[in-house]
Amino acid sequence: MKILFEKANILFHDGTSMKNAYLLTDGAKIAKISAEKPEGGFDRVVNCEKKMLCPGLYNCHAHSPMSIFRGYGENLPLDRWLSEKIWPAEDKLCDANVRLGSMLSIAEMLKNGIVSFSDMYFFSETTVKTVIESGIKANVGRCITAFDPAITAESDSRFNEGVELHKAYHGAAEGRVRIDMSIHAEYTTVESTCRYVSDYAAEHGLGMQLHLSETAKEHAEGIARRNGKTPAEFFLETGVFRVPTTAAHCVHVSDDDIKILAENGVSVAHNPASNLKLGSGIMPLTKLYDAGVNITLGTDGSASNNTLDILKEAYLAALLQKGTTGDTAKFSSAPFVTMATVNGAKAQGRAGAGVIAEGAPADIILIDLNAINTMPYFDLADTFLFAANSANVCLTMVDGKILYENGVLLTIDEEKLKHDFAKMTAEFYRDM
Repeated sequence: MKILFEKANILFHDGTSMKNAYLLTDGAKIAKISAEKPEGGFDRVVNCEKKMLCPGLYNCHAHSPMSIFRGYGENLPLDRWLSEKIWPAEDKLCDANVRLGSMLSIAEMLKNGIVSFSDMYFFSETTVKTVIESGIKANVGRCITAFDPAITAESDSRFNEGVELHKAYHGAAEGRVRIDMSIHAEYTTVESTCRYVSDYAAEHGLGMQLHLSETAKEHAEGIARRNGKTPAEFFLETGVFRVPTTAAHCVHVSDDDIKILAENGVSVAHNPASNLKLGSGIMPLTKLYDAGVNITLGTDGSASNNTLDILKEAYLAALLQKGTTGDTAKFSSAPFVTMATVNGAKAQGRAGAGVIAEGAPADIILIDLNAINTMPYFDLADTFLFAANSANVCLTMVDGKILYENGVLLTIDEEKLKHDFAKMTAEFYRDM
């Protein structure tokens, strides 16, 4: 199917722009970008006057089924939030409610202009199936924890679920689904498990997702537990960082840790909203950026955010950098556009994606420039970062297929989903 976007204000991943342009998609790819209207016939023409066309957004750290826990366990620090609220509630989960939780999160992400997300949780096959059904892209990892040093790869049920997930779904849905390995965190995983999980990832060319130095308490206790090694040093020593890794949070990493991340090509998923809400702190974005670390953006789960909105994360990341350093000139808006788009594609191992370019995947969003909160507009990158919000997203396209347009989800029955989700959560929380 050929779709022509005409008279578009194009914002590219590097913050540069092109006004009154034409962009043609042909099937799953961007076929042409030009100042003049291409010749030929089109299956559809989309008028983009007073709209911004830009690369689709990437959410590089999420736990999609956790929409079930949105608003549950508020005003607690991370350790109490997990032990007192989330872990007990997770014991009640089953495939049916994970499916609805994942689909609700995907619906929210599509409405917010997110074309791909990175997910680490359990019941992962169920999440993969919702990804395939909805049309979005995702890197999914079965999150692995292990507390017993005697556990082996053969006896580790969580690891073996990850292996089976990889065998069944890596590259599924014409490449929309990628399977990563996933280690929950240093404080939840023994050394031997880190080694055999990373061995498997290295052998099969898979990426890795994990949490790293999210809180000061976690970081300090990790150093004490590992004979002076930081969590980053622990993962380096156990071979985890030899595979393409996305480390979420990195709030309390040391200068030496930042050097390790940079030298080993580790991508960092910045989750400013969740980190602030849980009282975890503020990631040292400037230090990581200056070291050359690939910085991406993530939302974390709905239970700790409570939304799945990358535009909000980009906005918060920019304000926190300016407010904590006092340097308003260090960053223009452009690097935050890059973090939200092509840096996410790089972290997910999606070569050539995350950009508006001929031959690139047609992962495109439109943002309304004629809304009350986006008028007037001058620099498109500034409008993207500081004025636009998720309510201004009016179209989301993934691999050349429009999945959301003007308030309507085209692959998800929103009203049925909301009805089923409300019924499920009422039953889920009845005895809690």
